[in-house]
Amino acid sequence: MLQDLPTLYKLIVLYMLDRATFPITNAQVSDYILEREYTNYLSLQQAISELTEAHMISQETIRNRTHLSITDEGRETLGFFQNLINYGIKQDIDAYFREKGYMLRNEVSVRGDYCYDAKAGGYEARLVASDRDVNLVDMRLSAPTEEIAENICNKWQEKNQQIYQYLVGELF
Repeated sequence: MLQDLPTLYKLIVLYMLDRATFPITNAQVSDYILEREYTNYLSLQQAISELTEAHMISQETIRNRTHLSITDEGRETLGFFQNLINYGIKQDIDAYFREKGYMLRNEVSVRGDYCYDAKAGGYEARLVASDRDVNLVDMRLSAPTEEIAENICNKWQEKNQQIYQYLVGELF
């Protein structure tokens, strides 16, 4: 077993990101690792920060969610050292993705974000629904206030399937 625990935490994060076929959120990684009591929150966030600084993972923040993806450097590093991860931990992670992968992907495949648009003098909400790396819907809506733009993004999270079905029904 690996004696350097911070390195083990990093390898577990890399292994999880490698097994996911989609970007997963920092919260999803944290929930999994903390639920199994592999480490505490601060140690995990330190590991994620160091992996990001070493360009082994990339982070993209969309509204209040940070999406994590493994980079080529991270995948190469994992290839060299994944034998240091306990076989039981690997099996547990693989089972987790088999069991909850669909739910995890759905959580991150629908995104809504907004920003101020100086040209229009208001806000712009960008709404995306994707499956794997293909955007099924990618639209932008103008909103006169930040509150309305935020509300649009929140409703998109709740009602994206109905909106998508409506658009497909009306346009195809």
